[in-house]
Amino acid sequence: MRRIGTWILIIVLFLLTQNAQAGWTPAKRLTWTSGMSWDPAIAVDSSGHLHVVWADYPLENSEIYYKKSTDGGASWTSSKRFTWTSGDSQAPAIAVDPSDHLHVIWQDHTPGNYEIYYKKSVDGGATWTSNQRLTWISGVSAEPDVAVDSSGHLHIVWRDTTTGNGEIYYKQTTDGGVTWKATKRLTWTPGSSSYPAMAVDSSQHLHVVWHDNSPGNVEIYCVRSTNGGSGWSTSKRLTWTSGTSYVPRIAADSSGGVHLVWFDDDSGNYEVYYRRSPDGGATWLWNQRLSWNPGDSWDPAITVDSSDRLHVVWHDFTPGNDDIYYKKSTNGGAAWTLNQRLTWNSGASRVPVIAADPSGHLHLLWHDETPGNYEIFYKNGN
Repeated sequence: MRRIGTWILIIVLFLLTQNAQAGWTPAKRLTWTSGMSWDPAIAVDSSGHLHVVWADYPLENSEIYYKKSTDGGASWTSSKRFTWTSGDSQAPAIAVDPSDHLHVIWQDHTPGNYEIYYKKSVDGGATWTSNQRLTWISGVSAEPDVAVDSSGHLHIVWRDTTTGNGEIYYKQTTDGGVTWKATKRLTWTPGSSSYPAMAVDSSQHLHVVWHDNSPGNVEIYCVRSTNGGSGWSTSKRLTWTSGTSYVPRIAADSSGGVHLVWFDDDSGNYEVYYRRSPDGGATWLWNQRLSWNPGDSWDPAITVDSSDRLHVVWHDFTPGNDDIYYKKSTNGGAAWTLNQRLTWNSGASRVPVIAADPSGHLHLLWHDETPGNYEIFYKNGN
């Protein structure tokens, strides 16, 4: 009887594992380097081709690398190095415009402090322009993010320490990166504003979120522009918790909804939270807690697919080391599925990013320590 009970337990655990992986392909390793590969970013073009960038330590300093898949993640090109600098190149972000041109920004230490750099490809990643430096300051310019509107205008935000503490700055180009308009400062706070993220909604309004320690603990703030970046609203505080609210990420749906995720230790350990605006950022509904785990839940990312379903991923320490978890909403964030565990690795799986292609398939990347150093891994979800 004891043996039968053991087999029943094994079968139950197997079925639970299979259920947790339902709809997702096995993990695919994308990098094989002697250094550390980390911080991937992904964009999907109108043909469903996947474009991925990340930072990698091949030698003494980190550089930005790129690869793509034209068959939905089944196969990938070889890695292409597209920075060759004397300083560290890190924190890449990538976007695709309506003409399927690719735009990449990153922070680079070559000038002696971190500055924001840019390059683009007009042929699907086959060739790239030379590096273009976008900031020239005495402080640190870092943590960039990028978004593209329906007119192909490119919008970037980043953290800047020129004033002595971190503030959020903004810049745009309306001619595909040939020329850039003057830099605009978006925040004026006594504390430090960090980790900005940007999205463009269906009305072409721009939304920027970040975390700020001005209240004495770290909280989430936002601003928006309803005129293409020419003018901006005053900052609005979105969280009021006894804990710390970190690293917001934002996405917009096709109906004017704006969706925000972050992680917060208000409950005693870090959990993932969600909040939405149904009217393009004019008003915001209540916070929703998305994870209820005994371990810390960190670094959520969010995407909206072509059917306006919301998809959230994060890494979670509940299993005893960091693994990737997922949940979704099919009704605009009103209700959410149960957590799904997506990785079962011996090493730490961290900082996931997710995107949806035009067919609604999901594409997930993260950096993973299982090989002995961090490498980039990928999964496809249906």
